[in-house]
Amino acid sequence: MPITQEAISAALSRIIEPDLKKDIVELDLVREVVVDDNTVHVTVEVSNPAMHSRKRMEEAVTFQLKQALGKDVGVVVSVNPLSGDRAGVRKVLPKVKHIIAIASGKGGVGKSTITANLAAGLAQRGFSVGLVDADIYGPSMPLMFDVLHERPAVRKEGEKNLIVPVESYGVKLLSIGFFADPGQAIAWRGPMASKALEQLFKDADWGELDVMLVDLPPGTGDIHLSLVQAIPLTGAIIVSTPQPVAVADARKGVGFFQLASVNVPVLGIVENMAWFTPAELPNNKYYIFGQGGARSLAEELKVPFIAEVPLVQSIREAADIGRPAVLQGETPAAEAFRTLVDSVAKTLTTTASPIGSNVKPIAGRTMRLTREQRDSISKRAQLALNDLRPFLNADGGDISLEEITVDGIARVKLHGACCDCAMSSMTMKAGVEEAIKRVAPEIRSVEAVNQPVRQTGIGVVA
Repeated sequence: MPITQEAISAALSRIIEPDLKKDIVELDLVREVVVDDNTVHVTVEVSNPAMHSRKRMEEAVTFQLKQALGKDVGVVVSVNPLSGDRAGVRKVLPKVKHIIAIASGKGGVGKSTITANLAAGLAQRGFSVGLVDADIYGPSMPLMFDVLHERPAVRKEGEKNLIVPVESYGVKLLSIGFFADPGQAIAWRGPMASKALEQLFKDADWGELDVMLVDLPPGTGDIHLSLVQAIPLTGAIIVSTPQPVAVADARKGVGFFQLASVNVPVLGIVENMAWFTPAELPNNKYYIFGQGGARSLAEELKVPFIAEVPLVQSIREAADIGRPAVLQGETPAAEAFRTLVDSVAKTLTTTASPIGSNVKPIAGRTMRLTREQRDSISKRAQLALNDLRPFLNADGGDISLEEITVDGIARVKLHGACCDCAMSSMTMKAGVEEAIKRVAPEIRSVEAVNQPVRQTGIGVVA
């Protein structure tokens, strides 16, 4: 068949863009066609910038053109991600600026703990954050975010029902754990697990997000392949402990993302449980799992080393009760995650988004507490106030907890001598606020609803 523009266009119109579900000619994804003697040069764009997606498009264009024009015709194909404003037509998660996978080669290295604290830490910095718990066989995020008994709502959009993520500590969250009984084993084969995971991305109302973190299961298997085929990742972070057994599998994790068929940038390696420092010996470090293994791996593979996170008992305790340690003020547990959060925040604000919209965190973005979290905080705050009550009673005063608001404000009421103008400020600042925040670090401020004089700097109102 003669090489004509009509014949080329007809051949290319038989190629369907997998995400956008229309042919590439109709979508105007064929950017350039040049015929040079017996060779056709074609430049096309795809919605998914991953290497495997571009490779499949290249193969499809080559096959269709050779089938239509003859096998002796040369075909040279260039495949690029959608450019400029056209990137906005991405169908999968079109309003999510960056998607980062958190992976590990081996289980038990604390990957979910790292992910939970990174998500909460970024939300605390003013980023809009989503988190998908893709660890199908061991979902732990509902427990780590104190939403074990929450269930996502459903919102109807046209003919389609969309899952509405649960929100906790300012993080939008979806997990298979929300759809299964906590004691129920999830015995799914690869295709079923991949399909369920796909729904968390494609059938959910995520809205606009600066970043979505994806907590992957350990290893490199069906779930990982399905993810990189369906979701355009900005990059991946690998978590490992320092010990050689974990580092050997972390090496495989890095290698997976660097495969030509995957080609996802490795943003860096995090070394978890880097050392242990007991509370009674704060200047001592004990390298229980070895020293510097993950750092050495990063240097060898020439990928960034992001952070070291020590083994701290309060980090484990915070995860078990659903209050990410990163939110615990100036404590050693919170400080352990500062470098990690700083590094990822810098990546988000300096890396161009695939949808063409830069990330700008909003200072003071309010995190919303669920009813379950407010009930838990209320119980802890009541106990803290009970410890203060004898001292207040001795001076002829008292205090009661009125409410915990969804945006993290504890409202209390002063009674008796505590209402005196000279005493109220001291009561609030030196006693109540400190006591409540010590047991509930997620509280942003404490307000006295009946304090007669507006005070500054301690979060109280008249």
